[in-house]
Amino acid sequence: MNLMLTAAERAHLTVVLVGARNPSNIGAAARAMQDFGFRDLRIVNDYAAPFEAAQLEDSQQNVKSAVGAASVMAEARRYSSLAEAIADCTLIVGTTAIGERDVRREVVALQQAAPTMLGQLRTLTAADHPQQVALLFGSEKTGLTNEQLSHCSLLTTIPMFAPEAARHLSMNLGQSVAVCLYELTREGFEGSKELPVLHEATATAEDRERLTQLLLDVLHATGYSRRFPANASEPIVRQLVQQLGESHREAMTWMGILRQILWRENGDQQ
Repeated sequence: MNLMLTAAERAHLTVVLVGARNPSNIGAAARAMQDFGFRDLRIVNDYAAPFEAAQLEDSQQNVKSAVGAASVMAEARRYSSLAEAIADCTLIVGTTAIGERDVRREVVALQQAAPTMLGQLRTLTAADHPQQVALLFGSEKTGLTNEQLSHCSLLTTIPMFAPEAARHLSMNLGQSVAVCLYELTREGFEGSKELPVLHEATATAEDRERLTQLLLDVLHATGYSRRFPANASEPIVRQLVQQLGESHREAMTWMGILRQILWRENGDQQ
């Protein structure tokens, strides 16, 4: 089964920032979306200032948090209410660090919530529905309130280490967005940068034999074979060489190193 997230499936995910106050955090969230191939960013805030400031900073390209995310920020939309922002969404997933609030609903780890979200993204894409899956993040100060969480059909949290003295666990807004989007794309996604593949020739039996003889010469020249004959027998050295230089290039490198040692030893003895 191909689990790679397609561009069409990614287009059905909406990231909703509710009450975000710091323009840099909004920019960091946009950058995370750009890095993982998502584009639909919605901001819920009674005040336009943080959203407008984030767009201004990005358009001037003088803020590091949103580097490379100009198109995401340019297309982002602001809403005055959460209900309006998620009106076209069929699955609303709220993120919460829980903290000291009394959450009387099941909260599942992000790893458990991801398959449900992926399944809905694929369902919407296959049926060519215009609806979206919403992933909600709360403000930097309070997170999502209980009233805001009541709009969600699924609650999730990012598992974090809990020191004994920790009072409240939380993660930076931009980091939270990045972690959640990574979990959705960890099986790969269409359009991702491909990793370079090295095509190197494998070391041949001839390479290994030349390396074996050269290593035996070095052991003899340095006096190692006289002091530790049991460790310097030809069969043992040949077995050792099997672990060196898996490629032809690596074998040549080891031979170069051994020749340099041999040259120094022979020069010192003259």
